[in-house]
Amino acid sequence: MKELAADGTPVAVTCRVLKFARQPHCRWLDKPVGDAVLTEAYRANVLFDAHREDPEFGYRFLADEARVPGRRWRTGPRGSRQR
Repeated sequence: MKELAADGTPVAVTCRVLKFARQPHCRWLDKPVGDAVLTEAYRANVLFDAHREDPEFGYRFLADEARVPGRRWRTGPRGSRQR
C-alpha cells in the first residue's frame, strides 16, 4: 500500500479497492508487528526447518532443545540455525 501511495494513489482508494478499512490500516502502520511476535515466528521457522532437514530429530527433541534456558538463537530472515 505504501508503494501505491508513493505512486500517487490515495490510501482511501486503495483501501476501498482492497476492501480494507482505513482506520485499522493506519493503526497497523503505527505498529505492524511486535518484536516478540517476530522473534517467536523466526524461532518457529528455525525449528520447522531443522525438523524438515533432518526428521530423525523428532519434534519432542527439538521442543526440549528450544526450552533450554540461555539458548541463543539466530533469529531473522537469514538466520536458519541456532548458535
